[in-house]
Amino acid sequence: MTETGTIRVGLVDDQALFRAGIRMLVSSQPDLEFVGEAGNGVDGITMAAEARPDVILMDIRMPVMDGIESTRSILAAADARGDRPPRVIVLTTFDLDEAATRAIRGGASGFLLKDTDPEFLLAAIRTVHAGTAVIAAAATRELFQHFDSQAQAPAAPDSFGTLTARENDIFLLAARGLSNAEIASAEFLSEATVKTHISRILGKLSLRDRVQLVVFAFENRLVD
Repeated sequence: MTETGTIRVGLVDDQALFRAGIRMLVSSQPDLEFVGEAGNGVDGITMAAEARPDVILMDIRMPVMDGIESTRSILAAADARGDRPPRVIVLTTFDLDEAATRAIRGGASGFLLKDTDPEFLLAAIRTVHAGTAVIAAAATRELFQHFDSQAQAPAAPDSFGTLTARENDIFLLAARGLSNAEIASAEFLSEATVKTHISRILGKLSLRDRVQLVVFAFENRLVD
């Protein structure tokens, strides 16, 4: 985020007309700044390093390098520099897309359909940047249920054992895609308290956001 409080947005997509439309949409918003674009995953890595966007909209299927590998490389490079990694929203044309699950495992913070409503896309950028919610957590869970074929559950990581009983309950509800408001209602807590618990859970498990929490839960077979 810039000193003026605007969210810096980058775009990686191989369709020039789509890039132009997104550039115009993002630039029309006073709290968003369009800082760079690229037409393939390799150029996306360069753009991310030079423009340092807060949020990147990343197409999955592109020539030269796809969005999955580009996402991994961008996040790894940010970690190596000691920078805060950008939030990556992958763009897909398919509602249930195995490539989206692989991108999320690679570090993306969620996914959107490319034909989503413009207002929803703008809200998604703000939401993912804030880190207080995720894009389609329930849909992410559905993706993993649909495509995850891992046969045997691994042992839960030691970090999971550091959660308190309350944090464990909230973790399981969040992993099923419930919102903060839904968790607050189920656990008879305030939304602010739930948000605090979620932040502590993410910290203890070294996770970036709630989408990564869903990935963690399903990869370790911590939810049905």
